Amino acid sequence: MEQSTYATARVVELDIQGMTCASCVGRVERKLDSIAGVQATVNLALESARVLAPAGVGDQDLLDRVASAGYSARLHERKPAAGAEGGEPSPGADLRPRLVVAAVLTVPTFAISMIPLLQFPNWGWWVAVLALPVVTWSAWPFHRAAAINARHGSSTMDTLVSLGIVAAYAFSAGQLIADPALTAHGMEDSGTGMGGLYFEVAAVVATFLLLGRYLEARAKARAGSALRSLLDLGAKEANLLKDGVEYRIPAESLVPGDTFVVRPGEKIATDGLVREGLSAVDTSLLTGESVPVEVGPGDAVTGATINASGRLTVEATRVGADTTLAAMGRLVSEAQTSKAPIARLADRISGVFVPVVLAVAALTFVAWLAAGGSLDAAFAAAVSVLVIACPCALGLATPVGLLAGSGRGAQLGILIRGPQVLEDTRTVDAIVLDKTGTVTTGRLSVDAVDVADGWAAGEALRLAGAVEAASEHPIARAVADAARQSIQANDGGALPSVEGFRSAPGGGVSGQVEGRRVAVGRETWLLDNGIAIPESLRERFRSREASGATAVWLAVDGSAVGTVSLRDTLKPGSRAAVERFKALGLRPYLVTGDNAAVAARVAAEVGIAPSDVLAGVRPEGKVDAVRRLQGEGATVAMAGDGVNDAAALARADLGIAMGSGTDVAREAADLTVMADDLGQVATAIELSRATLRTIKVNLFWAFAYNSIGIPVAALGLLNPMIGGAAMAASSVLVVANSLRLTRFAR
Repeated sequence: MEQSTYATARVVELDIQGMTCASCVGRVERKLDSIAGVQATVNLALESARVLAPAGVGDQDLLDRVASAGYSARLHERKPAAGAEGGEPSPGADLRPRLVVAAVLTVPTFAISMIPLLQFPNWGWWVAVLALPVVTWSAWPFHRAAAINARHGSSTMDTLVSLGIVAAYAFSAGQLIADPALTAHGMEDSGTGMGGLYFEVAAVVATFLLLGRYLEARAKARAGSALRSLLDLGAKEANLLKDGVEYRIPAESLVPGDTFVVRPGEKIATDGLVREGLSAVDTSLLTGESVPVEVGPGDAVTGATINASGRLTVEATRVGADTTLAAMGRLVSEAQTSKAPIARLADRISGVFVPVVLAVAALTFVAWLAAGGSLDAAFAAAVSVLVIACPCALGLATPVGLLAGSGRGAQLGILIRGPQVLEDTRTVDAIVLDKTGTVTTGRLSVDAVDVADGWAAGEALRLAGAVEAASEHPIARAVADAARQSIQANDGGALPSVEGFRSAPGGGVSGQVEGRRVAVGRETWLLDNGIAIPESLRERFRSREASGATAVWLAVDGSAVGTVSLRDTLKPGSRAAVERFKALGLRPYLVTGDNAAVAARVAAEVGIAPSDVLAGVRPEGKVDAVRRLQGEGATVAMAGDGVNDAAALARADLGIAMGSGTDVAREAADLTVMADDLGQVATAIELSRATLRTIKVNLFWAFAYNSIGIPVAALGLLNPMIGGAAMAASSVLVVANSLRLTRFAR
């Protein structure tokens, strides 16, 4: 638990087990909120609750109240990132053996029941035995949830499933016991080949729904790993500097005021202030900035960022839960918790549907007796109502549609987290695009080489590339790569070698190339070394920077002879993708941690209006941008790929992660596109909407079937055997409709 900002209240985090749908979430929230002064937000995906409780309310009071709702709870334990999941069962582990048993036994049950040639004498008893473990042990999660719901006077999809499975099996068993001759002589007993038995119906429903529940459990479990992935980005060890001696210690052992050393290529252990050294720090993991930040004495640095060049001595200022990385972890967690749970359509309707079905069955039984009908006739009519109401098509509508849509999505490189995601895609009308790594490649490349009179651009780039090739700085690598490509395109040679190489962190690099002294770096560094800057070149340099480029100077033998400009390159297809978003009714926004000039240039290239660009935005600013758009009435999608996007992805109504990005971004998102292509984001939205439409059509036909069949059964005009056949037909219709998604084309 953690202390709230209010003196009289605290925040308690609970892990809750046993929730299966949105109505479960509502029940737990109502139970907790019934305690005076308590405000609870329950998250189904994370199976957790965040409770604001007065000081007078104890932890046990909260746990007891959750237990009274029929669920188990425990205080959330914050585990270290490394190895946090060690020893924990894999997602859906408790469902896997039930699913395997159900699948193995359902296949022969279905085959014998539906194929007359396979029906041998007394086959009904064998099918009853085969189906029994499926409808009892395998389907136990549904029965248990239904019992809990019934005990608290409510119903959900689990109630429908449990009722349907039990009704189909119990009626079939009753038929078989009452008339053993039904299957005494095999397939000759019934012209239908079914013998009036519906064991296969109960088994197939249980198996399909177990499969859907198993896949759902795996998807939900991934949501909780986003925070662990984020915390795992931090440095594990630090080089503590004490009395001039370095000690290798766990990073978590640092305290404010400690001094530690960070060498090139190492992660900065925690937030702090630079005391000695100059370097370039790669902050792209946290801020999205494509260009490393130059730091020196007095500058603040952030834990988990990477020291790209020089040696730094840093004084720790914030450690543990106070660091920027930990704060971002809280942003992800809180944003996920605050996202409103979306109840599935079937669950919302089943809250009314199940009580109505039970009432109709009871009224049918009473009405037949009151009208003078026999007890057998009254019972048969009531059972017919239950059989016809068995939620085969209703239960299959969502999972089969989701399986077909997600299967096709997997073929296209699109991962859909769950059915609630599909509802979000239907209403989304704005999409926030992170720039670096989403709209652009996130990699610098040489855009232009400007040279003084008497110099050729190719020769200037060759000399700059030669000296930069000895450096590991991202800008240096981009210049060296461009120089190699230029040489290969011309004469196929190699970069000349450099002698006497020197690097000035935060300034530039220099060396002897073919007998000439070559230097590449910042303007201030050149001036400090006595190198004059021609005014004509300075004007072009300023023009490049104003257009959003990153530019460095090139000097040869003490004279500035040119500049090399670099840009974060646009991904192929980004402009076409933005046009597709507009065609889908989405208004695109560009948000980035880069400066306004860079953002404006990228927005103009892809077709985003200048008024819809937000530049210089920190991670928490991206969350604020999403929240602001939501406050204006927009339903917001967010597409990003970095750790800095994770909180905004979780906050958005629809979070979309690029597969080329970080694990934490993918795990905080609702949709993941595996290709490094913004156009696939548009395809993902189109597929999600098509899947949602298919599921809604499935649900319509499932409910229409029940709406027509129940009155007919209540009037005694429907034999349970015919009801079973109609029920199977409705299931076939749902599956066939869902299979259309396998032909979805981008």
